[in-house]
Amino acid sequence: MNGSIAAKSRGCVLRRLYCLAVLITGGVLLAADAPQLPKKSRPRERVAGNLQLPPPVLSGKMSVEEALSKRRSVRRFIRRELGLAEISQLLWAAQGINRTGEGERNLRTAPSAGQTYPLEAYVATQDGLFHYLPREHQLEWLDGSDLRGALAEAAAQQEFIREAPAVIILTAVPARTSARYGEQAPRYIFLEAGHAAQNIQLQSTALEMGSVCVAGFFEESVAEVLELPDDEIPVYLIPVGWPDALQPTPIYAEPLSSTADVQSPGPAGTSGVPATPK
Repeated sequence: MNGSIAAKSRGCVLRRLYCLAVLITGGVLLAADAPQLPKKSRPRERVAGNLQLPPPVLSGKMSVEEALSKRRSVRRFIRRELGLAEISQLLWAAQGINRTGEGERNLRTAPSAGQTYPLEAYVATQDGLFHYLPREHQLEWLDGSDLRGALAEAAAQQEFIREAPAVIILTAVPARTSARYGEQAPRYIFLEAGHAAQNIQLQSTALEMGSVCVAGFFEESVAEVLELPDDEIPVYLIPVGWPDALQPTPIYAEPLSSTADVQSPGPAGTSGVPATPK
């Protein structure tokens, strides 16, 4: 077991070193407008054609103030799958297009340093893994397998990830932001991930659902489950669904101690390894 954890940790370190090299290299590419660097091609083929999502609802029943007052980290969900309408609303809140800026450029719901948009959004459900396409407001169906169990294992067996009706995954392509901001890029990228995650939490609350932001996971393992390109790193796992009010919420300790070399404890509301029962 210790050998397995050590091997995973070494893999995470290598991935971090790769991304650091990308950031350092990008520092010499400062320019007035950040180039949109293409992602590497994915190793898997799409399962089927893209799924068009319903348009997002722009006027809901709950105010921002009420959503803020009711926002909670939810780790117990009832067995009720999300429909396309709910998935549409959550992904639009995270990374959707909400207006057109100068030069007819599509701008998003979450602020991004220099409009470099390093984040990618995925959703894992019982029907498979889907990649969100903001401009088209579509889902790209990447895998027909239910990957929620594998994601739970990659997060040190946090079972609520397996049990959640849907898990939204936020990843980042660092080169998009480092090309413009160099050494400042990591801070901007992680701030942007926080903006998107909060949007998801407030939107899920407004839909009378619940969610929790999970930063405690083995980075290399999550990347392998998702089959991410080498230039893309996982940042957040966000299980979401309808809360089970009859089940108590488990107590969690600090995030993964075995990966302390590749991640620091997340902000309040993030989830780590289950505490040892007393």
